[in-house]
Amino acid sequence: MSGAGEAESVPDLTGRWKAVAVMRRTVLTLLVVSQTLAGVYGMLSVLPYHGGDLLEQSILLLFALLFAWISVGFWTAMLGFYMRRRGGDPQSLARRHDAATLAATPLARTALVLPIYNEPVDRTLAGLRATVESLRASGQLDHFDFYILSDSRDADVWLAERAGWYALCRELGLEGRLFYRHRPVNLNFKSGNVADFLRRWGADYRYMVVLDADSVMGGDTLVRMVRHMELAPRIGILQSSPSLINARSAFARFQQFANRIYGPLFSTGLAALQLGEAAYWGHNAIIRTEPFMAHCGLRRLSGFGLFKGSIMSHDFVEAAYMGRAGYQVWMEPELHESYEESPPTLVDELTRDRRWTKGNMQHIWLLFFGRRIRFAHRMAFINGILSYLASPVWFVFLVLTSIEATRLTLWPIDYFPDPQNSMFPVWPEWHPHWAVAMILSTFFLLFFPKFLAVADVLLSGGRRQFGGFWKLLLSVFLELFVSMLLAPIRMLAHSRYVLEALFNVSLHWGGQNRTDETGWLQALISQAPGTLLAAGWAALALWLDPMFFYWSLPVALPLILAAPTSVLLSRVAIGRWLRERGLLLTPEEQRLIPLVSTVAEPAPLNPTPLSAFEVAVIDPRLNRLHRAQARHRRTVEPDTLRQWAQRCLEQGPATLNRFQLNALARDADSLAWLHRQAWRATPDGYWGRRIGQLGVAVRGA
Repeated sequence: MSGAGEAESVPDLTGRWKAVAVMRRTVLTLLVVSQTLAGVYGMLSVLPYHGGDLLEQSILLLFALLFAWISVGFWTAMLGFYMRRRGGDPQSLARRHDAATLAATPLARTALVLPIYNEPVDRTLAGLRATVESLRASGQLDHFDFYILSDSRDADVWLAERAGWYALCRELGLEGRLFYRHRPVNLNFKSGNVADFLRRWGADYRYMVVLDADSVMGGDTLVRMVRHMELAPRIGILQSSPSLINARSAFARFQQFANRIYGPLFSTGLAALQLGEAAYWGHNAIIRTEPFMAHCGLRRLSGFGLFKGSIMSHDFVEAAYMGRAGYQVWMEPELHESYEESPPTLVDELTRDRRWTKGNMQHIWLLFFGRRIRFAHRMAFINGILSYLASPVWFVFLVLTSIEATRLTLWPIDYFPDPQNSMFPVWPEWHPHWAVAMILSTFFLLFFPKFLAVADVLLSGGRRQFGGFWKLLLSVFLELFVSMLLAPIRMLAHSRYVLEALFNVSLHWGGQNRTDETGWLQALISQAPGTLLAAGWAALALWLDPMFFYWSLPVALPLILAAPTSVLLSRVAIGRWLRERGLLLTPEEQRLIPLVSTVAEPAPLNPTPLSAFEVAVIDPRLNRLHRAQARHRRTVEPDTLRQWAQRCLEQGPATLNRFQLNALARDADSLAWLHRQAWRATPDGYWGRRIGQLGVAVRGA
């Protein structure tokens, strides 16, 4: 097994990538800076006092930040288009070894780890089953073991997970190869769960592949990743670029289409800029376990407020620590058959973003106080921070431009805005043509890369994979319209999340919704503040100046319509209607891919109308399983447990709270006693009826 010091002992035969990376990043910086300076010059011509006072200088500063942010995305997409049209990046891992060399490379022992937290059990394990079957088809299954690492807190969830694991072991013949662990203490979220695995089993494996609950990966892709790692001992993390699949709601379908049509350009450009100093996204990646254990442990932040305590967004930090230890981190867009799913609704996406915002804001501390972190990984921190900080910057920019419009309309003109130069008056000037030019140039930077992505699809001969030329074009225009509707809603939500993060507002993370639609009441409550704010802003703009009102509409109108937008986009029926008409199609929907289709409608592993706790009490095999897995150290007094068990026997588990159910489910004696008493119950009693229902379900299955 390779040692932690291997990065220093193995010569770096691919050092040229570093020089190429510096050159590419330098060119990108020059392009972004020059484009931003041109934009600021144009904005100076638009502002009435040409930046002659503090208000306009503040507007210029915020404009420069936003324009530079947009410019980086524009040139990243341009680089991605260039690389794809030339057949790929010559510096990428995919171009380093030919097929014969890869095929001749032996595999090393690898663990696939699946951390989960209150997830839909059947869907989660269906994804794992599909990955296992794909590995079996590749002929390399024997080199892989599988670990389900549960942090779930509800007894009905983790008992169902354990029962599903047991059924999956029997179905796939993976006894002794597929493991399940329910962590009794949920410490440090997902990173703590993975760390717990590494402490227990990490030394047994050269590599681990980290999955998410909605991840699916192809066997050939996993084998290829292991072989790339074997051929390059200096690589610590190899990240794939997952594609979105199985979208059902309209919102998820729009996200899925955008990911598949625009994603290849941006991911290829990003990979070409980062090369061996890429970011780690926390899943669908392979990691060299020994250096990861030696160098990527996450210490608690030592600052104050937000910057004190556990690191929430761990993945970028782990990549930075791996780079600091002398190992490379690569992202390879050409590793296909790597999939995940999109949140089904806008509400669920924003709920997830709330936690991600706080985690990324924590990186501000590491950006300035992280020791020996490479410049490229500090830039990755900045990229993650600006992903959310750009929203309050945009919001403040809108506020300041509104103040500017108010000042010009209601206040007397100030001919001497600069007290130090009061001898010379400044005459306010308005140049509408400059304002139009600035708006058009900004739209060009935002939307041209999307049409460039369409051109890439057409030049690659992939139009039929997206429904044909005209449906592809119509889908792009629909996606542009929806993205413009969602942008102000996300802006306002992210602005709030940034403030919450900076004031260290505590968060509760209860797992992700992957199926439910958004109700009208939920949408009205969640979007009411933004709707009221936008309506007031639009009314003020109309009162001040009709032209300013028209200028405000692209932001104000989506916020006013946020609630119906959120509800309608969550509807599965609308998503189905779009698919039936050939809109927002993706390649995975156009051809049968078993890896994807098997998780679209997952079959239940344990079909029964009963709760997982009820099945754990009644079913003899599962009762023995759960008793064998139960903890031996009790945290509740035996007499108290017996009282709860008696109440559960007489009145059913619904009369107990979550803590009480968890305590009973973790106690072997309580499970054994409940099992014996349930089978002695009368047929018309609570447990007698449940036994009858379970028998019908088993016979039906």
